[in-house]
Amino acid sequence: MAKYSFEELRNIIKTLRSENGCPWDKEQTHESLRPCMIEEAAELAASIRIYRETKDDTNLIEELGDVLLQVMMHSQIAEEEERFTVDNVIDEISEKMIRRHPHVFGDINVADSEQVLRNWEEIKQKEKETQAWITSPLREVPIELPALIRAQKVLKKMDSVYGISQNLEETIENIKQNLNEIEVQSVQDNSKLDETIGNLLLNCATIAKLSKVHGEQALTDRLDELILCIEEQKKV
Repeated sequence: MAKYSFEELRNIIKTLRSENGCPWDKEQTHESLRPCMIEEAAELAASIRIYRETKDDTNLIEELGDVLLQVMMHSQIAEEEERFTVDNVIDEISEKMIRRHPHVFGDINVADSEQVLRNWEEIKQKEKETQAWITSPLREVPIELPALIRAQKVLKKMDSVYGISQNLEETIENIKQNLNEIEVQSVQDNSKLDETIGNLLLNCATIAKLSKVHGEQALTDRLDELILCIEEQKKV
């Protein structure tokens, strides 16, 4: 049985932000907490990996709580500014889940998960059309995302929204050209090396997208293998 209820957590956050609360918590704003949310999301992702490897969910529980804390802090700040409350946040996500799952809460039939994802994107795009701060579908992909994740999302939207698709054979040829350019530029003139390496990485992201591989996760897994290999070598 849980020791604390959701309302008790809500009151804890209110107390921390109150006149006699914590000086640090009282000083926080949406903007000051922005790096914290990014860090907590990364730590949660790390805890999921740890859980996958160890099946120990202690760290996963803790990191989920830290992300929830960020949600509660932002909601409390907004409530103090008389803008919205955590209840509005809950209402919004509940309505979104119902709206984006018409095959569960409506009368739409789907054949498989691929169709579910297509419907999700179509519904999402209609929702975005009413959001004035988004100047184009490509701009709605957050710049704060890791570049490899952002690249695949932008490429996906180029295809789904604008019909600008990528070709596997052409992309492979582009990669070969990038490698040739890097070989020449590294020896003769490296002033454009940043641009060429950027093009190479973008083409690699394109290959990942076309192959339905999560590039960020693939790179993370390979890095983990490299680290493990080096650690094992150093033990010898």
